Amino acid sequence: MGYTALYRKFRPMTFGEMVGQEHITKTLKNQIMANRVGHAYLFNGGRGTGKTSSAKILARAINCLNPKDGEPCNECEICKAAINGSLTDIVEMDAASNNGVEDVRSIREEVNFLPTKAKYRVYIIDEVHMLSIAAFNALLKTLEEPPEHVKFILATTEPQKLPATILSRCQRFDFKRISNDDIIKRLKIVCEESNIEITEGALQIIAVLSEGAMRDALSILERCIQDGENKIDEDKIKDLVGIPKFDFVNNIIQAIIEYNVDNAIQSTNDILNQGKDLDNFLWEMIKYVKDILVFQSTKKLDLYNQNELEQIKKISTEVNKMRLVQLIYQLSELQSRIKWSNQKSVVFQAEMIKLCAKPEEFAQIQQVVYTDQVPVGATQIVQRTSNQVNNIGVNNVQSNNIRKNNLQKNISTKPEIKIKASSEGITKAWPNILGSLKI
Repeated sequence: MGYTALYRKFRPMTFGEMVGQEHITKTLKNQIMANRVGHAYLFNGGRGTGKTSSAKILARAINCLNPKDGEPCNECEICKAAINGSLTDIVEMDAASNNGVEDVRSIREEVNFLPTKAKYRVYIIDEVHMLSIAAFNALLKTLEEPPEHVKFILATTEPQKLPATILSRCQRFDFKRISNDDIIKRLKIVCEESNIEITEGALQIIAVLSEGAMRDALSILERCIQDGENKIDEDKIKDLVGIPKFDFVNNIIQAIIEYNVDNAIQSTNDILNQGKDLDNFLWEMIKYVKDILVFQSTKKLDLYNQNELEQIKKISTEVNKMRLVQLIYQLSELQSRIKWSNQKSVVFQAEMIKLCAKPEEFAQIQQVVYTDQVPVGATQIVQRTSNQVNNIGVNNVQSNNIRKNNLQKNISTKPEIKIKASSEGITKAWPNILGSLKI
């Protein structure tokens, strides 16, 4: 028999094995025991929260020959056939690759036939939000009034993409994110059965990295044992997942907080010499600043050991919340810019130096870059040009006056007006200019 991934090997087989979804499993079990199973269900929630597993358990439970307290026995003929995939009465369809109207029409034709072995024909449609509009319309009538022997279980991660007409025809169950404690409990069971030695700190890191998805947690655990060693600690997980060492992130954030350009440049060079991916490293920087901000409010953080928490505590006392929020926005903008840059290392180093500039220094940089500054040597040239333009303007006014006076044979004998290129000179000469314009 070939190798089976951990998340498939340890897929829940009963509602009791489901992790973190007790509010759903209890309701489904009660419906089965009361023989009040609906004709259409909608399971929605994040990835790896148990939607497809619950759908398979429900399909077996309503067809099981020997159900007990709403659970499938997994021992009868129907349950065994469903588990090994040979039961044709339970149909699992991937709507991402079968999203056309023809696929739904084939379902409409099949529902008219009675099940071959089981009591109900069950259709599990995964990623149902990927169906086309025409496919949804073709499914409406069948979903609203299916034959008594047909049940539909729809699963999706994006229920907002489903038409309201589909939502109103289904019993909706929202799968919540699995807590870190529940993930750790399940991982301990998996590790015991798989003879894996793992530390408590490593379990905590996996739970945090999985972000509430049990499947992701098992995938991370599996990656850690691919080298043939069944011993897992914190450093091994961080190396395999690609998390930069705490010292790298802490040193550069510390330098930015303290406006220490030299340390920031040294830390930047260390990062580049290590060949770290700058996109991932920037994300770790943003996350670390966010964690410092959270620590200031809650005094508690996951994913860090005691020594690391002491350093976070030290930084949190040296900076206010507004500076941390500003850093998050600045690093996020840098992350967006650096994605499209051909010189990522240059942009990264320049931004780190700018982040180390104190507010007054940064204001001077902005003044030089964003304001129009005239070099000292060019001042005299600008002044001479201004005088020439003003003199030309005055001479043009005088020429117009002479032409007007000649037309009326009343040539003015007033002396030529000379005006300095200044507001004071123009003010003094203005009465003479008005007098010369009188006809």
